[in-house]
Amino acid sequence: MNSKIPPTGSDRHPVAHSQTAQTNEEVTDTTGGDVTKVRRIAAASMAGTALEYYDFSIYGLAAALIFPTLFFPQSNTFIAVLASFGTLTIGYLSRPLGAIVFGHFGDRIGRKPVLVITLVIMGVASTAIGLLPTYSQIGVWAAAILVPLRFLQGVAFGGEWGGAILMAFEYARPGRRGFFASVPQVGPAVGTLLGNGVFLVITLLPEDAVLSWGWRIPFLISALLVILGLVVRLKIAESPEFTELNGTGTTARIPIAAVLRSHLEPVLLVCGGFLGYGAFSVVALTFLVGYSRSTLGLDSSITLTAVLATCVVQIPTMMLGGYASDRFGRRRIMTVGPLAGIAGTFILFWAISTAQPGWIIVGYVLGMGILFTSAYGAQPALFADSFAPSVRYTGMSLGYQLSNVVGSGMMPLIATILLDVSGSIYTVAAVIALALLVSMLCLLSLVRTAEENSAATDPTERSTTAPISAP
Repeated sequence: MNSKIPPTGSDRHPVAHSQTAQTNEEVTDTTGGDVTKVRRIAAASMAGTALEYYDFSIYGLAAALIFPTLFFPQSNTFIAVLASFGTLTIGYLSRPLGAIVFGHFGDRIGRKPVLVITLVIMGVASTAIGLLPTYSQIGVWAAAILVPLRFLQGVAFGGEWGGAILMAFEYARPGRRGFFASVPQVGPAVGTLLGNGVFLVITLLPEDAVLSWGWRIPFLISALLVILGLVVRLKIAESPEFTELNGTGTTARIPIAAVLRSHLEPVLLVCGGFLGYGAFSVVALTFLVGYSRSTLGLDSSITLTAVLATCVVQIPTMMLGGYASDRFGRRRIMTVGPLAGIAGTFILFWAISTAQPGWIIVGYVLGMGILFTSAYGAQPALFADSFAPSVRYTGMSLGYQLSNVVGSGMMPLIATILLDVSGSIYTVAAVIALALLVSMLCLLSLVRTAEENSAATDPTERSTTAPISAP
């Protein structure tokens, strides 16, 4: 199977500036001469991703804490929770469709317009969820309307992540791409921080108020956040590598066909590489929150506070991981990171099993915020490096979102069933640990693929996956 990247010149030559390519917008060359602008682009990409993750995170929390009561019959609590997590899964199942559709346009017409469109779709769907009537008002139609809105969320999300990463990655020079690509990866932590923060405030209301109108507030806030996100994204310039491709007429005509024909191996490796990370994240942020409340009888504010503290710690940890991959090489990070994640998994699950608020916070911060996150920020640059610029949006998005279907989308259902059958949350931890081992093997294979692709592009270039001196 051929996964070699054909020479495109995009990593070897300055971007060809065209008077017609941009109007009223500067384009920074790929040597990273304008560091300030690269930082601004990375920050803008992170802000947009944070808003989309805010929308996605509030749905996950609502699915764990509120939707089983509001949108599904209460004759069987287990079935109601399972159905609620089922709608959560739908959002993950639709992500690959978003990756293909928006990846196509991202590789054909540009990264920037796609990022604007996905932000609008996500915001509209989330706001509409906040306006929905409940099961007590319209019966099964409540869930019937909820499902397509969740589907739209997933489609938008499927096209968001890859574009945000590429805007930062393609603006930065090779020696700093690990770090700058990690900045949009901070978006999930920031978005989750916002989502959990809003839900934490909501839980201070009386339960009747939460179930009658309080649960709608996080979703309605999305409308305001989308407006702010659009202001940020409309001001950024198009990716310089795409501008070069478009100017020379070397964009792929049908990106998904090119990916399946010549880049299927890295797609599968990206899918496997993120498998354990997606599984851990969704279990920690949704399943364990619900488990702590419904099974252990803990107040939701305890786990929400723990997640808030974790997100704060994750922000510098992710960027440190990206920097470390530039400084010490990706192979080392991709070896140590998943093993640290396995240790973090069992630390977190042990902390949850104690039912002690203090230990739960420590378990989240240490297990998820530090150990699990250590290699998380280094992954985006590795994923992007594995594809030619002409199919990069489609290729990395498809692999990443397929992984989210298996690792993230199915895991709440799997965890719920495992807990019901075994009676122990450690069976869930064992499955996550196994998934992280698979991720480590795939990530190391992907490092080799990226090294081979770099050598194929120019044998005289030093691979960006190898250690470099500090910039």
